[in-house]
Amino acid sequence: MTSAYRNLPAVETLIQLLQQHMNGDMLPRDLLADAARQELDAARQAIASGAAAPPPEQLLAATAARARTAAQPSLQPLINATGVIIQTNLGRAPLSHAALRAMREIGAGYSNLEYDLGTGERGSRYTHLAGLLCRLTGAEAALAVNNNAAAIYLALSALALGREVIISRGQAVEIGGGFRIPDVLRQSGATLIEVGTTNRTYDRDYAAAMSERTALLMRIHTSNFRLTGFVHEAALAELAAVGRAHGVPLLDDLGSGTLLPTSPYGLAPEPTVQESVAAGADLVTFSGDKLLGGPQAGLIVGRAELVAQLRQHPLARALRVDKTTLAGLEATLLAYLHGRATSEIPVWRMIAAAPPALRARAERVAAVLGDFAAVVPCASAIGGGSLPGETLPSFAVALSGAAPDDLARRLRLSAPPVIGRIADERLLLDMRTVLEEQDEILVEAIHDTMTR
Repeated sequence: MTSAYRNLPAVETLIQLLQQHMNGDMLPRDLLADAARQELDAARQAIASGAAAPPPEQLLAATAARARTAAQPSLQPLINATGVIIQTNLGRAPLSHAALRAMREIGAGYSNLEYDLGTGERGSRYTHLAGLLCRLTGAEAALAVNNNAAAIYLALSALALGREVIISRGQAVEIGGGFRIPDVLRQSGATLIEVGTTNRTYDRDYAAAMSERTALLMRIHTSNFRLTGFVHEAALAELAAVGRAHGVPLLDDLGSGTLLPTSPYGLAPEPTVQESVAAGADLVTFSGDKLLGGPQAGLIVGRAELVAQLRQHPLARALRVDKTTLAGLEATLLAYLHGRATSEIPVWRMIAAAPPALRARAERVAAVLGDFAAVVPCASAIGGGSLPGETLPSFAVALSGAAPDDLARRLRLSAPPVIGRIADERLLLDMRTVLEEQDEILVEAIHDTMTR
């Protein structure tokens, strides 16, 4: 073992060998030093476990690979073939070409972010989206922050600090990442008042809980699970009537939030933002990167005086969005304004995709790949905490020729990575969530993986 340790070069020697070996790469010396130390530490641990010292060529190649990896971005574009449209782990909504173009143009230089071109004086970043959001939703005013959790936190902090917020017991929920509504209320300085039962809550339950300490009524749309059977939930219009009778605003958190109805696409009805505003909600919060199909943001629409209070709160500055996010959101909202959401916004293109078209794409991919690929029917999910249990009929390319776990691993390590799902002991690549312009890239990645 002592001899094996002695066969390892010194750190400085390995760095010099790396510099000769990598000549054209010109990586920083401290990065090479870190890679050399880490690879030598790994070699020593292997020797301690009984292995021999790695040959010099192997050690050099492994250290060079480690250094090159450290010098590359860790975020990578990939192909989502899971069949989950709003895949949180894979970055949620892919952006439209118009959104990407707007973000690139605004991010590449200066802009009128907070400058009024008409008066030549300071302007507000909040004006760029407000008009569009109001026109699309029917609300009086609008505000964008960095995500929907921030939108809820800002609203509670600005309107309910030290006071009470009434919520149905069945809506005191936890969503992704351990985000719990009761915890957010507590952190914001508000006190949670639960009414009704887990499965049945009526408008009279809210009215009975009203007091001089009540700051808000809150409805949480349970978008990531569903209660069925002996259940009742007070309608939003009923809650709005209770709030008006007592002079208390109603905050409706839609979570995902949509501007388009979902039932025309064979899905259960998802409440739209417009419906919430029309039903009397004083504030409505929803996400920008889920069913809206834009960049990450939390959007707040509602009564002008309440939105003004949120905009003037000190937290608003900490939670505000940057110029590229505003540009991407504006381009996304313009697609809705011009009636082009289902043709331009990837999330809605995927939802609206017809099964025969998906089958034809799957057949073209399978035909190129040959015997180890077959076309099978499958079901796609919306994801992103939206429409739980709802699926859309789709078609997938099923791969064979190796164990599905091994195929999945090899495709994850391809260039670009391809992420599928395993079902019935086969690796399925669902064409609904593969962007149409990625079909040829998908074929190349699979072919390279299966033939090497």
